[in-house]
Amino acid sequence: MRKRTMKSGPKVAVVIKRTTYRKFIVERHDPVVTRLLRSRDPTVARLKASHEAHEQTVAEVDRALAVLGAEVIFRGGVRACIPNGVDLVVTVGGDGTLLSASHQIGDSVPLLGINSAPETSVGFFCGAKKGSVQAELELALKGKLPATRLSRMRVEYNGKLLHGRVLNEALFCHASPAATARYILRIEHASGRYEEEDQRSSGLWIGPAAGSTAAQRSAGGDVLALTSEQIQYVVREPYMLAGAHVHLRVGLLGTHSQIVIHSRMREAKVFIDGHRIAHAITIGDVLSMRRSDERLIVLGIATKRRK
Repeated sequence: MRKRTMKSGPKVAVVIKRTTYRKFIVERHDPVVTRLLRSRDPTVARLKASHEAHEQTVAEVDRALAVLGAEVIFRGGVRACIPNGVDLVVTVGGDGTLLSASHQIGDSVPLLGINSAPETSVGFFCGAKKGSVQAELELALKGKLPATRLSRMRVEYNGKLLHGRVLNEALFCHASPAATARYILRIEHASGRYEEEDQRSSGLWIGPAAGSTAAQRSAGGDVLALTSEQIQYVVREPYMLAGAHVHLRVGLLGTHSQIVIHSRMREAKVFIDGHRIAHAITIGDVLSMRRSDERLIVLGIATKRRK
């Protein structure tokens, strides 16, 4: 935590998840979801319970911040703009909420995630959870909650910055999930040496250590140490002619190395940290990815183990 010269409490920004129940029932009165809930359909069985747990946690966070004397200068959803000058960002939701908020946070402001529905949410990057909010918040506000600095990734599009704070991964693929991705993959090492291969596959996962337990792992990648500064790429379902071999299938890149992708598709996309941030890519476009200079300070996850 940064030292303050005024007697007022630490300035806190609170980012709150918008639950599926709130979105489709409370706000939109969606007839399909309403019908499924009334008929107790198993596809929506957890919606209301998760929403109620989340609302209880939001109230718990509000009470704790008031008791601890924090100055809440922002309270809103993941798409709202977090103001400058905060001492701590608190997310209330799960890993997705924390991930969305992280895109607005530089490398000097700590982030504490609070898992608002631990019965239904993994919340790996959340250092606190429903029922124990005040104790963890107090430690965070006093600067006593262990901090972990996570590496992030920088993505450039045709030589210009596209996104500088990728925490989980980027997915490069054809615009249609049923179509084959065609591209030239080039790995440029810090030494000046490079490797290059013309590939066809279902696409590429590229990301820092934080995302290695999710999509990268499922596609055959390695689980990296949480504090690793390496970037990993994993080719999804590579297409191989009889007797051929894909040389650049899975790999790790260190500092000052980068992955360069030349698109051979008229209609392609790159997705950043999930499905909401997507950019159209066409033939001849070039994407480059490497470790970002901006790390993310996440509180309370130092003792969590990854499997």
